[in-house]
Amino acid sequence: MDDRSARTTGIALTDRQRIAWLRLIRSDNVGPVTFRDLINHFGSAETALEMLPELSRRGGASRSIRVASRADAEREMEMAERHGASFVGIGEPDYPPLLRQIDGAPPLLAVKGNRRVMTAPAVGIVGARNASISGMKLAGLLARDIGRAGYAIVSGLARGIDTAAHRASIETGTIAAMAGGLDKPYPPENIGLLDELTARDGVAVSEMPFGWEPRARDFPRRNRLIAGMSLGLVVVEAAMRSGSLITARNAGDFGRLVFAVPGSPLDPRCEGTNGLLKDGATITTTAQDVLDGLRPLCEPDLFQPHSGADEPDEDIASAERLPPSESDRERLTEALSPVPTEIDEIIRYTGITPSAVYLILLELDLAGRLERHVDGRVSMTAD
Repeated sequence: MDDRSARTTGIALTDRQRIAWLRLIRSDNVGPVTFRDLINHFGSAETALEMLPELSRRGGASRSIRVASRADAEREMEMAERHGASFVGIGEPDYPPLLRQIDGAPPLLAVKGNRRVMTAPAVGIVGARNASISGMKLAGLLARDIGRAGYAIVSGLARGIDTAAHRASIETGTIAAMAGGLDKPYPPENIGLLDELTARDGVAVSEMPFGWEPRARDFPRRNRLIAGMSLGLVVVEAAMRSGSLITARNAGDFGRLVFAVPGSPLDPRCEGTNGLLKDGATITTTAQDVLDGLRPLCEPDLFQPHSGADEPDEDIASAERLPPSESDRERLTEALSPVPTEIDEIIRYTGITPSAVYLILLELDLAGRLERHVDGRVSMTAD
């Protein structure tokens, strides 16, 4: 990799903070957005952990919330160490710089391999699992040439296009985003590829716990990682309603460039890529098409860290931590419905202070009564 990989800075977590962060993100009903809001409100993961039972109770939980224990977190960290892996927090220097800029970025990533690869500018390459020989050949050529130009190649370790992209970029730097735990690679036939890339100039990343078997609903989260880490996404052979198109949609939502390789209208594997081209994706037949498209985006400030969930100083005003009044809680709960609503609209409609609104939403979220949508809106869960 070139010197662009050294552009990021950050603050390393202490061992105590890392344990607390891992406990918090592994506790019930705590996702990336809730994690960030808890840190922002309470100042530290340790304080947030202490408050989880009370917040859940105030939100109307029907049972006690499960808070991950220190022993649970230490066991997972020991398991990571046995597999040659570790955890990187969102504010640390080795965290992928573009990923930290998206809404709902994972607070912690489990990583194995050459962590330096994650700080380089990256290009995602995805496509069909049942790819044609010509599709896999082109994916390999694109990955090789884009990698030689100084970009890390991100893909999902799947069969077909993903496999071709990883194999072609092992020497220049490749990132495998995984849907399950780092110790549960999928598909099984790519275990050897995973071992090879993590032993050379590659890295595997996952936001899921060790021991987690990937399920169908976990792959869209993996797709968000690919899109979030990449300046641009190249799609080579993708059928309609494929995971590759979900990744492309994520890339567009994140403001990343989408490139698509045109294919025969008679091949179902090309319906998705041809559709992307109709919707404005950049037509791509060579690596130079991608490099030319990305050149204006490669500015230094793109790779500077963004404070995603850094722990603020402990001298947060005590008033900020006081629980909302019952009248505020009732007014906000009555204003919500199963219809997704923007948080700014809730603040305007109810007249409740923003800090109180966010705290009440945290209570409802931890009680399992709130649903957070990918566009930032919230709604009450169905009874």
